[in-house]
Amino acid sequence: MKILALSILMFGFVQCGSNTLVKNPAFKVEKAFYNNWVGGQPGVRGTKVEVHLKEASKIIFDSLYFQGKKTRVEVFKKGKSTQIIAHFSRSKRRKKDLILDVNATKEFENTVPNLAVFPFELKENEAILSYKVEERTVYFKIGKIQKVQARSFPAQQNK
Repeated sequence: MKILALSILMFGFVQCGSNTLVKNPAFKVEKAFYNNWVGGQPGVRGTKVEVHLKEASKIIFDSLYFQGKKTRVEVFKKGKSTQIIAHFSRSKRRKKDLILDVNATKEFENTVPNLAVFPFELKENEAILSYKVEERTVYFKIGKIQKVQARSFPAQQNK
């Protein structure tokens, strides 16, 4: 009886995971590319991903998973063409708000690190685009995203 219950439970989890990854979406990917950029200040950098789609005007896009990170997307629509842009910060200039004190109660103010596991196993040039279909979130894997030349932004000059 335990084996039967365990088998049904495991089968249920497998079915839930397989239903959300779409192989043939209602839209078509025209092109997808990304580039790394470096800002004008030390430690400021990131990655910009662009995905150009056809026949996606009625779809509500949400997030993009890429190279171990997730971010919300910006959507630009022009006629039958849709452009998805995702910005991933890779800056190292973040403020560390770590409190170390002899009095352990002061350390309760430290923020808890985000230990969430990345939900997809992707190659460096693959991404997952999440979007809504009838109020259900589904995912589509975009492969062979081209890496284009990196951009450098000059430092701001004080005038």
